[in-house]
Amino acid sequence: MKILFIGDIVGSPGRQAVRALLPGLVESRSIEFVIANAENAAGGKGLTPAVARELFDYGIHVLTNGNHVWKNKEVIQIIDKDDRVLRPANWPQGVGVPGRGSGVYAAAGGTKIAVLNLIGRVFMHPYDCPFRVGRAEVERLKRETPIILVDFHAEATSEKVAMGWYLDGEVSAVIGTHTHIPTADERISKQGTALQTDTGMTGPYESVIGVRIEPVIEAMIKMMPVKHVPAGGDIRLCGLLVDVDIVTGRAREVERVSVKMKEEVSKE
Repeated sequence: MKILFIGDIVGSPGRQAVRALLPGLVESRSIEFVIANAENAAGGKGLTPAVARELFDYGIHVLTNGNHVWKNKEVIQIIDKDDRVLRPANWPQGVGVPGRGSGVYAAAGGTKIAVLNLIGRVFMHPYDCPFRVGRAEVERLKRETPIILVDFHAEATSEKVAMGWYLDGEVSAVIGTHTHIPTADERISKQGTALQTDTGMTGPYESVIGVRIEPVIEAMIKMMPVKHVPAGGDIRLCGLLVDVDIVTGRAREVERVSVKMKEEVSKE
């Protein structure tokens, strides 16, 4: 079974890339299930119910999130009601946090696919331990299906690689998101777990991780806050394509995906 994970979708340019490029990828690569990180899909930060519905209409089956999940308060209207929208499972519990961090979904033919969303702590915030929470969630999900894909939304390369080894042989793939820069380390372990430290982003690459260049440079020089606005220009869909054995859940093949839109997109 071929499963496509789409890296962080950034604003309207990223959504345009999904709309333009995903159908062709699904057809040409015989993709049966699509997951995407959508924490930057609405205006460059956060997610809204309208944007979630738009992405589902484009053929995405599950949306994961990260540290910007609550950027738009409207997300609360959907995150408790639609199990296709996930937030990190290790978000601190016991304080009435809405939503869920994992789910099991039926693909074509009835094959069950589990998706787990985790967030890192290194250079970020003191979330609950992603390793302990991840292990517990994986053990629970394995009772329903051997096919488990993990979106590990983290800053540090070391933490993402460590998670790949920690869950080695227990999940089909550990896929890194958050830094928006695709890494060239996609591989499959001897135990059958696929890993890529970061899938990159789906959005404008003539930018600073998705936003207009000039304000970011100004902020770095002057050390003053600026508004981040999604850029235009060179728009790409980036992600990871994993071929999984539906019986064992082991990854058989893995391929880094980077597809450029033929027409440039104007800046928002």
